Amino acid sequence: MKLFITGISTDVGKTIASSIIVEALQADYWKPIQAGDLNDSDSHKVKRYVSNSKSHFHPNAYALHTPASPHLAAALDGITINLKQIKEPKTDNHLVIEGAGGVFVPLNDTDCVIDLIQPDYKVIVVSRHYLGSINHTLLTIESLLNRKIAIGGIIFSGDENKATESIILSKTGVKCIGRIEQEPYFDQSVIKEYADKFREQLLQMQ
Repeated sequence: MKLFITGISTDVGKTIASSIIVEALQADYWKPIQAGDLNDSDSHKVKRYVSNSKSHFHPNAYALHTPASPHLAAALDGITINLKQIKEPKTDNHLVIEGAGGVFVPLNDTDCVIDLIQPDYKVIVVSRHYLGSINHTLLTIESLLNRKIAIGGIIFSGDENKATESIILSKTGVKCIGRIEQEPYFDQSVIKEYADKFREQLLQMQ
C-alpha cells in the first residue's frame, strides 16, 4: 500500500500524521522534496518519532536549502525540479510519501505537488481547524477527485471542532481516520498511542 500524505496548507500536521501512519503500518517513509532545515528535516523528525525497527527511511529526491515553496527554493539553489528525476524507492513494504505544503504548491513552472501523486497512491488529507479551513479542505478534496485520485481518508489535526468536521465529512463523504489532538508534545510513546488508535482504519484501505 502506498499512501501519499498531503495537507490543506502548510504547518497543519503532515509530518506528525506521517509519523503516526509509518509507525502504525511499520511502513517505509519517503519525502520526495524537502525545502529547508536539511539538518533537521521532516525525514529526521519522522525517524525520531518512529520506534519500530522495520521502517526504512528513503533519501529525498531533492534536498533544497531554503525553507520556501519548492519552485523558489530550487531556483535559489540554481536548479529546476524535474519530475522525471524523482524515482519512487523500491520496497516490498508499505510506503508513506509525504508531500510539501498543499496540493497546488508549485514545484516548477508547470508542475505542482499534486503531479507527484501516482495512480496507485491513496491520499490522506490532513486538515487543521482555522478560519478558512473548511474551504481549503473542500478545495483540496475536490481537486483530487477531479483528477480521479483515490482518497483514503482525512485526519483532523488540533482541537476538536464538531461543526467544521461534520460539514467537511458530510459534503465530501470521505472517511475520517481520526484526530490528532493539540498535544503538549510528541515523542515516540505519544506517536505509538496514535498509531495503535489509527491502525485498523488504515489497514481497511488495502
